[in-house]
Amino acid sequence: MSLFTGTSSYYRQYRPGIPDGLASRLAAYAPDRRPRRLLDVGTGTGLVAEALMPYFTDIIACDNDPGMIATAEEALRPEVPAGTTLSLVTSTAEDFRPPVGWKADLVTICRAFHWLDQAGVLALLDSQVAEGGAVAVFADRSFWAAESDWKAAVKQVIKDFLGEERRAGGGTFQHHNRPYSEIMEESPFNQVEEFTVPVTRTWNTAGILGYLYSTSFAAPALFGDRLEEFEAAVQKTLRGFSEDDTFHESNEFLVRVGRRSA
Repeated sequence: MSLFTGTSSYYRQYRPGIPDGLASRLAAYAPDRRPRRLLDVGTGTGLVAEALMPYFTDIIACDNDPGMIATAEEALRPEVPAGTTLSLVTSTAEDFRPPVGWKADLVTICRAFHWLDQAGVLALLDSQVAEGGAVAVFADRSFWAAESDWKAAVKQVIKDFLGEERRAGGGTFQHHNRPYSEIMEESPFNQVEEFTVPVTRTWNTAGILGYLYSTSFAAPALFGDRLEEFEAAVQKTLRGFSEDDTFHESNEFLVRVGRRSA
């Protein structure tokens, strides 16, 4: 199975998008010219491309999962403004090549950098980013980070069913031990600015399960014929933390934006 087999519908419905304030702030890193071009790498179901659509006139979004791209196409195509071009491409970041002469003013990589050949992709992007353009790498914390009691309890349920190691599709997740800023500083985009954008969210049990089913570590296919048993266990666990099915989350997006040296 691939990392996200069977997750695209959950991803589109239950994964939080990026805050409006972050979308406008990211867009400000792109030179103001026409056409203004965005490349969204690892787009998933297009949440970032959708948030940035008002700011760009020519958008390419790529992902290696055909199901994700199909879901993005269905969701985004009706929303494309007049005069804006949107291309959705099934490709890995490592294999993607833009049309001849096409260069991005901004590249976004959200919640996907950990899956990539990081140095290789950044080197490849040097030929795909226009003069004055930028590369933004960013993510919020996943539920696996478990910085609250209710998240830690849900994480333990996942471990009870799937084992102690964090799953990643059919394998286990390989952690990176270097800050992304260091990796970017060794790339062509070595002038790196880092900032955070706090977010608060309120969840219910249905939303938490939907989110989990959008991940590589709790995709429905991983549970086989125990999926209903897993759902019941999560529901029972969460009832111990809230009487009104309300769960609060404090999170933040950690953003790194790299530019070339002058």
